[in-house]
Amino acid sequence: MSPIRQLDEAVSELVGDGDVVALEGFTHLIPVAAGHEIIRQGRRDLTLCRMTPDVIYDQMIGAGCARKLVFSWGGNPGVGSLHRFRDAIQHSWPVPLEIEEHSHAGMANRYTAGASGLPFAVLRGYAGTDLPAHTESIKTIECPFTGESLAAVSALNPDVGIVHAQQADRQGNVQMWGITGVQKETVLASKRSLVTVEEVVDELEPRPGAVVLPKWVVSAVAEVPGGAHPSYAQGYYERDNDYYQRWDPIGRDREQFRQWVDTEVLDVERSAR
Repeated sequence: MSPIRQLDEAVSELVGDGDVVALEGFTHLIPVAAGHEIIRQGRRDLTLCRMTPDVIYDQMIGAGCARKLVFSWGGNPGVGSLHRFRDAIQHSWPVPLEIEEHSHAGMANRYTAGASGLPFAVLRGYAGTDLPAHTESIKTIECPFTGESLAAVSALNPDVGIVHAQQADRQGNVQMWGITGVQKETVLASKRSLVTVEEVVDELEPRPGAVVLPKWVVSAVAEVPGGAHPSYAQGYYERDNDYYQRWDPIGRDREQFRQWVDTEVLDVERSAR
């Protein structure tokens, strides 16, 4: 069976209410279109994982998709706060939001442990912080060889890992290049995975430094040109800096946000019918 799906079919098949879902992409290749499809399908009670939750997670939280956020930094990059995120934390709107906070290194190591089939990862980190006292997935352990005190973080194995890439072939092999963050680790750590791509091609052309995800680790591929906008896809389009600026007043106001969801996310589905 071909792994190529329409985006709505892939999300319906792979993402369910209550799932642990990671949409990863570090400034580059953020799977924004997939996040909007999750909003359209009305998924609820999700645990959302992401090293850098930015505008797409602000939108998903404001739409009521999330009950918990596992993260290492949150903000509108280059602009300021995520106001739907703040509203959920401070006022439980639209629903209460639980948070689990890590460092970037801690989150990256959690994905790596999950991808490696290990129960936890070890790092020199969190020293001098109170995060271990508030986060069950961080523990202090003693090195059996040196006696050094180290941090251990539990493996992160999402139910669904979602990333965006530049290309896939018709068999479902995926290739991405440029800044790639923890996309590979996220896919390998997840029980199911969805990759949205700029284009499906007959054959992947090898590129220096590219990351290739073989078809056997990818559950589904959806061709979604522009699927990372407003982030960028190297070789296809640049970052839309104005979008991030425009988001700030929309995110600040509940009514403006509701109108934005209706016109920019939900009406997209209606107009396609």
